[in-house]
Amino acid sequence: MEGGVWAARLDRPLTEAEEAYLLAVLPPERHQRLLRLPQREQRREPLCAYRLLALALAEELGWDALPPMGYGPLGKPCFPDFPEVAFNLSHTEGAVLVGLSRRDIGVDIQRIRPASPGLMKRFGASSEAAFFESWVRREARAKRTGTPVELGAESPLAPEERLWFPETIPGCAACVAFEGRLRREVRRLCLEELL
Repeated sequence: MEGGVWAARLDRPLTEAEEAYLLAVLPPERHQRLLRLPQREQRREPLCAYRLLALALAEELGWDALPPMGYGPLGKPCFPDFPEVAFNLSHTEGAVLVGLSRRDIGVDIQRIRPASPGLMKRFGASSEAAFFESWVRREARAKRTGTPVELGAESPLAPEERLWFPETIPGCAACVAFEGRLRREVRRLCLEELL
């Protein structure tokens, strides 16, 4: 497995039947967690992120279902039965992003939206786009290692750490933090392809 990145644009709400379908393909531990979200509309992005993960695993490894998921020592999601497969996922309003690799990987996607002047100043950003580029970089790096997000000055990249800012979904900033090699192309899907 060379690994890669998958993104999906979500341009409409899910129907009840679509939501039921996506819930049915989740591992039981994720199913219960998503049902605890207070509003049904909040389920679309995480449901689609896990479905995109399942499709990426099918495409990359020929898997027909998501295996049981667990958490590493620092809280990073993993497949305990398949430690050689690293994954990460992220979602924002209307978009989801998934990364697969044989080594640690972290991904983050954020819709570019208004940011407070105080936050932008704190991050040294001159625009919302620059602020969110800084934010996704910090998030992806933290998710790669399973550590908290650095809010102050960023630490230097680790010797094998690489960053990539792929073009994903219009109006979004995205970053992938990874080690070693990674196929640097984004497989883009629409909502209908997830169903």
